[in-house]
Amino acid sequence: MENNNQQRHIDPQKISAEKLNGRFALLGIIALVGAYISTGQIIPGIV
Repeated sequence: MENNNQQRHIDPQKISAEKLNGRFALLGIIALVGAYISTGQIIPGIV
């Protein structure tokens, strides 16, 4: 079996998009925790 040591080129635009997506995901988790702390409900208004 051959070991290929080829470099993969990843588009810099995709890297920045994934970083932004991760930051928005963390912001959503912080909002979820804040809503749970303040109201005691996972999804306020539903339950």
